[in-house]
Amino acid sequence: MAEADPVKTALFSPFDVRGTRFKNRVVISPMCTYSAHDGIANEWHLTEAAAVEPRGRITHGDLGIWSADHAAALKPVTAFIRRQGALPAIQIAHAGRKASMQRPWHGNGPMDDVDAARGEMPWDIVAPSPEPVREGWLMPAELTVEDIHAIQDRYAAAAGHAIDAGFEVLEIHSAHGYLAHSFLSPISNRRNDAYGGDRAGRMRFTLETAEKVRSVWPDDRPLFVRISSVDADGATEGWQLEDSVALAGELKARGVDVVDCSSSGISGLATAALGKQPMGFRTEYSARIGREAGVATMVVGLILHAEHADSIVADGLADLVAIGREALYDPYWARHAAVSLGVDPGFEDWPEQYGWWLVRREKLLRDIGEAHVAAPPSGG
Repeated sequence: MAEADPVKTALFSPFDVRGTRFKNRVVISPMCTYSAHDGIANEWHLTEAAAVEPRGRITHGDLGIWSADHAAALKPVTAFIRRQGALPAIQIAHAGRKASMQRPWHGNGPMDDVDAARGEMPWDIVAPSPEPVREGWLMPAELTVEDIHAIQDRYAAAAGHAIDAGFEVLEIHSAHGYLAHSFLSPISNRRNDAYGGDRAGRMRFTLETAEKVRSVWPDDRPLFVRISSVDADGATEGWQLEDSVALAGELKARGVDVVDCSSSGISGLATAALGKQPMGFRTEYSARIGREAGVATMVVGLILHAEHADSIVADGLADLVAIGREALYDPYWARHAAVSLGVDPGFEDWPEQYGWWLVRREKLLRDIGEAHVAAPPSGG
């Protein structure tokens, strides 16, 4: 019996940016797994945010990319991803006032005596203003203008290390209450100089950082920026969606290709404590930002099913869909989605060692009504 012809879907259509082709619209979102030593990647790491300097790590276990040694440790990762037919991408970040924290399974808060007994001591942290995340958290030192420029240069240097490591897509993290987001938000930025005050001043850090990174990052490689579209979902104070529209337009003018639309996190945890939200709740953000700023968008957050992800792209709500913790639950999410949508009925995009067996098993499963792929037309 012949296999059914593949179905064409929005989710599995190619996406071209500059000189780079994404074979489909599925992106595995960078997630911290807190398992590095001195920021050096090990056999654990395949997708994670990377700090641009040691004090920019969230925890002692965060990945880093502030030296040639960090780049060298990531070369096996990029080579593996490329062998699987995917594009290796990296997110570069600085935790700002949310740095020097416990690993989540140790409490996810400020480090204490128990952490010290483990050999994990806190370090000094920095932010746009001396405003802690919340009561009881570390007080950050206010960055001078010279400090700001030095950190921006470290973002650019990190981009250079990412090139050496073999990454083909790069994302700047400006969300979730970390350093760049804390400059954007009036809740955390109390400055009255060129990097504070009105919206233009508060956007300056992120925009200048994007300019410096774009000057290093090759012209034929895509540059993303992740933002918190709003400071807090449903709140009327702080950074709002209309601010994100303005930011996105300015980022596009500086050579940013995709705005990655997340939300929240300015005064506490972002992705680990969403509260009750509808599935795909951030698509309203990505749709408006893409429409009004005229920039490509990616959306992330409570997108679990292939059909839902496909409809997001088909309906123009976002150009790319990022799958985060659902990929931890199902590392083969993209392959399963292709099967579910009928894009890969013959399991041809799977590793040959797997697909050879699965396509044959599928015929047996049809006989008992448990097949993953719809049966081909009769006589096919």
